[in-house]
Amino acid sequence: MSSGAEVLYVLIAVIGLSVGSWYLTPKGDNQTVWRSSIILTLAMCYIMWALTYLSQLHPLIQPMRSDLRPEFAEGYSEYYGME
Repeated sequence: MSSGAEVLYVLIAVIGLSVGSWYLTPKGDNQTVWRSSIILTLAMCYIMWALTYLSQLHPLIQPMRSDLRPEFAEGYSEYYGME
C-alpha cells in the first residue's frame, strides 16, 4: 500500500476491535479491568506501529551513500554539509 491511508485503515480496525472487546469481555467483578487492559493494549500497539510506519514512510534524515567514487560525488559533500 505504502501510503498514509493505511494508517487510517488500521485505526478503523483498532477502533472496531476496541468496540468489540467492550461488548465481548467476560462478565464479573473484573470486567472493567479486562476492558481497560484490552483497549489500552490495542491503543498502545497501534500508536507504536503508526509511529514506526510513518517514520519509515517519511524519514527526517535522508540516507547518505558512502560507496560513491570522488568523481561521482561532486557537489555531494557540499549539499550534506560535509568537509
